[in-house]
Amino acid sequence: MLAKKHRLTGSKDYDRVQEEGKVFQSDNFGIAYFERKDELSSRYGFVVSTKVAKDAVDRNRFKRAMSEAVRMESINLKDGYDVVFLAKTSIYKIPTSELMKEVKNSLKKAGLSK
Repeated sequence: MLAKKHRLTGSKDYDRVQEEGKVFQSDNFGIAYFERKDELSSRYGFVVSTKVAKDAVDRNRFKRAMSEAVRMESINLKDGYDVVFLAKTSIYKIPTSELMKEVKNSLKKAGLSK
């Protein structure tokens, strides 16, 4: 689980990323990110809508998998960003291990890794 200092909390933070941030599209999720221009550690949020997964069990499983991938990669990630992962319906088709690899690779491609 991500430490609290690495999590986005509150709709204000999510809204700012949506309005002012940039978006990177991956196969199974999108990454919306906003550069805060400070030296604080980056914060991450995960969104899996009910359109993507009807059951809360599945939504939480996808969020946990993406969160764990970010936690494992956190040493290599740049500071000063707010990042939101937005799941797509295709996320159902891949195993958790593949999802975690895709998160790691997508963070590199989006320029959020050192």
